[in-house]
Amino acid sequence: MKLRTFSLALLVLAFGLVLAPVATSKPAAPTATTVLVTAKEFKFTVSKRSVAKGAVVFKVTNKGALPHDFKIAGKKTPMLKPGKSYTLRATLTKGAKVYICTVSGHAAAGMKGSLRVT
Repeated sequence: MKLRTFSLALLVLAFGLVLAPVATSKPAAPTATTVLVTAKEFKFTVSKRSVAKGAVVFKVTNKGALPHDFKIAGKKTPMLKPGKSYTLRATLTKGAKVYICTVSGHAAAGMKGSLRVT
C-alpha cells in the first residue's frame, strides 16, 4: 500500500512538472515616478521639479485649512478637505505640464506651477 501511494505521488509530481508554465523573460515594466505634493494656502510644494516621461504617481496631501484639489495633464484629484490625501496617477509626455488648484481664485492666488517632463 505504501509503495502504491508513493508511486501515485511520484506520478502526480511528474505530471505537474510537465504542465508547469515555462518562465519567459519579459522586460520589466517601467516603474512610475512618485511626486509628493503638499497643498496649503495658497501654494503647492512638489518634491520634484522634473520627471521622466511616462507613468507618474502624485501623492497629494492637503495641509492647509481650506479644501483644495490638484489638476495636471487633464487629471484631477477630488476636492481634498484639510488633512486628507489622494493618490493621482497620470502618464505624462515630454514638455512642461502646468498644475493648478481649480478652486475659484486659488490658482490666481499662487496655487499653480509647472512640472518639466523629459
